[in-house]
Amino acid sequence: MKESDAKAHLALALDYDDLVMATRMARHLGDYFDYVKVGLELYLSTGPESVGALCELGYKVFLDLKLHDIPNTVRRSARVVGGLGASLLTMHAFGGTAMLRAGVEGLMEGASEIGASIPMALGVTVLSSDGGAPKHVVPARIEAAALGGCMGYVCATEDVAEGKALRPDMFAVVAGIRPKGVDRNDQIRAATPEEAIRSGADMLVIGRAVTQAKDPILAAESILESVMEAG
Repeated sequence: MKESDAKAHLALALDYDDLVMATRMARHLGDYFDYVKVGLELYLSTGPESVGALCELGYKVFLDLKLHDIPNTVRRSARVVGGLGASLLTMHAFGGTAMLRAGVEGLMEGASEIGASIPMALGVTVLSSDGGAPKHVVPARIEAAALGGCMGYVCATEDVAEGKALRPDMFAVVAGIRPKGVDRNDQIRAATPEEAIRSGADMLVIGRAVTQAKDPILAAESILESVMEAG
């Protein structure tokens, strides 16, 4: 796999509560990631400003809010996200098809209003910290995401093959990536970058394995190289 293709598979999780720290890390690692993930911590501390600041740095922004509420609330919230220029948005697939469909519609409306590229809605199946979910849950939630109009889903590496068999046209995002020798922390359903790519994952979310490394650039280089080799 070429370096440019490998970068397109990688999202840097900026799990900070400070936009200065987040943008500093994003600038530092721009050669290794095409996407940055803004989660609840950063979004709640800085709001929509975080999306705009990271877009200005040339990144595609993955807004990981895991929306889960009644359809009307999710639709209105997703519409706001679409208007921010984010490229991806997560919603809990547990919320059901009607909720997901409302979120997708709102997201598209918001993006259309500002003339932005079509963003991608992702249905979150099971959290990577949840090691006790029944086997039937992930395929059921992938199907709900598909029926709700989501273009992709978030799952663990071990679920990608089944997801691709069920819905080969959907975009599979894998969190809980831990290179060999890196502490798994709370990520029970973790995997190495090589394992995730070989399973068929379309995007890997990389956070503490890089941001908390002694040398973040060296850690990012190693992950990029492993993705290139695995692809």
